[in-house]
Amino acid sequence: MKKVYDRILDMRGNLITVMAEGVSLGELARVQKKSGRSLYASVLRIDGNLVTLQAFENSRGISTGDRVTFLKKEMQATFSKDLLGRRLNGAGEPIDHGPVVLGAPIDIAGPSFNPMRRIIPRDLVRTNIPMIDVFNCLVKSQKIPIFSVAGEPYNALLMRIANQTDADVVIVAGMGLRFDDYQAFIDNAESSGSLEKTIMFIHKATDPQVECLLVPDMALAVAEKFAVENKNVLVLLTDMTAYADAIKEIAITMDQVPSNRGYPGSLYSDLAARYEKAVDIDGSGAITIISVTTMPGGDVTHPVPDNTGYITEGQFYLHDGMIDPFGSLSRLKQQVIGKVTRADHGDIANAQIRLYAESKKAREHQSMGFKLSKWHEKLLHYSHLFENRMMRLQVNIPLEEALDLGWKTLAECFEKHEVGIKQSLIDQYWPKEAK
Repeated sequence: MKKVYDRILDMRGNLITVMAEGVSLGELARVQKKSGRSLYASVLRIDGNLVTLQAFENSRGISTGDRVTFLKKEMQATFSKDLLGRRLNGAGEPIDHGPVVLGAPIDIAGPSFNPMRRIIPRDLVRTNIPMIDVFNCLVKSQKIPIFSVAGEPYNALLMRIANQTDADVVIVAGMGLRFDDYQAFIDNAESSGSLEKTIMFIHKATDPQVECLLVPDMALAVAEKFAVENKNVLVLLTDMTAYADAIKEIAITMDQVPSNRGYPGSLYSDLAARYEKAVDIDGSGAITIISVTTMPGGDVTHPVPDNTGYITEGQFYLHDGMIDPFGSLSRLKQQVIGKVTRADHGDIANAQIRLYAESKKAREHQSMGFKLSKWHEKLLHYSHLFENRMMRLQVNIPLEEALDLGWKTLAECFEKHEVGIKQSLIDQYWPKEAK
């Protein structure tokens, strides 16, 4: 039986406090205004008989005499194949002027997938971006963030990856998006022809903060249902720092004792509960998660990237419009390099990075006015070719072509004995036209 209470004790922002009994954390409630309009909220905290609710929209217009009805269920998303091609807000309501989505209700923010059904990731996800495919392979069911700063083209990078992968379903979870970023995702899906397999859960910067918290849970709950139905799902989360800031804002409103830089002590658990949804299901589909984590002031020790680094399986470090080979890491790349890719993959990748690191020292010598040796000149020539052919985000070539281009670049700059690659691979892959 649904319980109805007709007295609200306190209201602060989107938080509403009532005195109630027999309710549970996460339970959904409906607040009926005297004007006849209603809004929904969920139970955020229980302190004895004092129950704090989090409203899913602006609480303006609510009075202390409005009625609160507890619905005996948690917040749910609607799952249906009709979601494909649709855009919804954090509450799961359409924002694309289309019809209401009809389907099966599914709980959100549930536990991660049963470990007994998980298998070891071993399938390569191709992106046609050399700095990913060659040097830090993306693996199906991996959870990996893009560390960047405001103003970098991280959303454009997400869209590139979405366009190039062969995922059955792409789910975009946008948090704190500006309207132009939101429109860019729509335009990209339409122009690339991927709209029919794309679902967007969008929280814009002007929307209530509470919806920002719901967006990743909505997206991941739907992704899990598609994965169970043997679909490979790519989930794009942007920006997880906006998500963490929403958690911080609500925690401050609730007078919680802050932890590092004002974020609540639960930040690690909050992030981990979402990232751990990445899974490769035995005999079924998979969920791969790529997120964006913006670092205020480029500070990698900021609580959000710092906690994220302990949870995820590496990171792509994006700055100056390029993926930095030194700050980037894929901890799962060894599952595919040389196993599902060519035998020369690991050696050619390592050689290029090693020589590029040496070229950085040659640039320092040049900037300080030191006399350059012939070896320094070779390294400088190589660094320019490497940046133009490999690091620019505009480069769009398959993995095998990128490996061949790596050999060609080395051959144009160095002698065979200077690259530090074993002779058997040089005999097989060194360009025949090179000396």
